[in-house]
Amino acid sequence: MSRPSPRLAALGLLILCAAVLGLAPILVRLTDTGPAAAGFWRFLLSLPLLALLCARPGSGGLGLPGKWMVVAGAFFALDLSFWHYGIVMTSVANATVLCNLTPVVVTAFGWIVFKETPKRLFMLALGLALGGAFAMAAGADGAQGTNPLLGDIFSLSVALWYAGYFLAVKAARATAGAMRITFWATAVGVVPLLLVALMLGERIIPASAGGWAACIGLAVMHVFGQGGVAWALGRLPASLTAVTVLIQPVTAGLLGWWIFGETLTPVQALGGALVLGGVVLAQWSSRSLPAPPTKTGAEAKAPAPVSI
Repeated sequence: MSRPSPRLAALGLLILCAAVLGLAPILVRLTDTGPAAAGFWRFLLSLPLLALLCARPGSGGLGLPGKWMVVAGAFFALDLSFWHYGIVMTSVANATVLCNLTPVVVTAFGWIVFKETPKRLFMLALGLALGGAFAMAAGADGAQGTNPLLGDIFSLSVALWYAGYFLAVKAARATAGAMRITFWATAVGVVPLLLVALMLGERIIPASAGGWAACIGLAVMHVFGQGGVAWALGRLPASLTAVTVLIQPVTAGLLGWWIFGETLTPVQALGGALVLGGVVLAQWSSRSLPAPPTKTGAEAKAPAPVSI
């Protein structure tokens, strides 16, 4: 039996990791801590596992953080600070959808900076996915979260921070492996998240065993989800990766309906279908684009890790 092409393997892994990341808003609500504190534990508890993965033979080790890894960590800390508050204030579906409107920014930067010229069919796919995302947000019943409007605004601002993270990781992947980048981007964000939680007077320590379990779950999800996205960014165009990650809000919306009983209106369900359709169309439209080179610098000496 012939092995799948590297591009197909990267797409498959990216889809799986995007679905895993859809667990994040569910776990944040179960941590029994403040929103920023949940991000702090997500980062802190993931570092030992990330360090272990970086220490594997042939992985290149931890080394020192490059400038793009530091930039990625700063953007990611801002991302989680605003997004975790959005999760509490609005619905799980809205918070996840609005923060994932990054493809607009990522596609523009990918076009200008990385010379990844999008096809017309890809732009149609992007519009379809974004239309579905807006439908999921606009179709909410308005009775979800503590402050839906402010939560939606916070979640929308995250689109900029997440785009910055995406593009910084894309730049870092030219010379470093996925797990090394994920480790340093995570390490950079630990202290800022703790400071935000302390300044806002949040509960830092989980109040129950279930809260600790949720924090550990967030850490494991972070390693495999974000590590997988970083790995895919070394093999796929940034714009395609950003659109595919829009699977997150679909997963989060279904889980929010199942676990928290959040209403999934017909408009939201239609929006989810449009997002999935846009993701499929984006992948199909980009099938002939060459994957960006990854075997440079440090990675030229050893194969990039594929098990994350």
